[in-house]
Amino acid sequence: MISSAPSAPLSQPRPPEVVELAQALIRTRQTILPKRLAEPGPDAAQTQLILSAAADAPDHHELLPWRFVQVTASARARLGQAFAAALLERDAQALPEQIEQAREKAFRAPLLWLAVVRLRDDDADIEPHERIVSAGCAIQNMLLMAHALGFGAALTSGKALASRSLRALFDLAPDEQALCFINVGTVIKAKPPRARPAVARYLSVL
Repeated sequence: MISSAPSAPLSQPRPPEVVELAQALIRTRQTILPKRLAEPGPDAAQTQLILSAAADAPDHHELLPWRFVQVTASARARLGQAFAAALLERDAQALPEQIEQAREKAFRAPLLWLAVVRLRDDDADIEPHERIVSAGCAIQNMLLMAHALGFGAALTSGKALASRSLRALFDLAPDEQALCFINVGTVIKAKPPRARPAVARYLSVL
């Protein structure tokens, strides 16, 4: 027999302190550029917490269309070489100091991941933009967890992400796209909070 008793609501009001904590985390998170991040980075347990936060992102059809590649200390030199090669792909006349600046970007943040999204596979129902949105949600979860743990973080990108050298280094498949690097570390120099846009600037009513 099917019970006629009303089912419990799927959503329950959260205690005010939970709402306030979520609001505080979201509103106080800042982008801290890699040059302002230093050791110590997250330890192994904290790193797992940050990565685990990504698993709670929306994922239509549960495709897991994104992944993260951690760039260890021993791999930073190879990443620096890929950055230098990417610059030379775009500008064969790049000066030695410009090449060195490109290479140096690989050595800044203590913890570094490359975010990769799989744009297409056997499931044609999930369009590339949905997969990118899912990846973005996963990344935001990671940023908020890093912030909750007391670390600074930033997303960095640039033309090097589409270069042959970087795609080869990270062994990207033809249907994969490098979205950005996620940089995490201890904040050595904060910055004033930026003004957030008012809701009226990005909300309309149909």
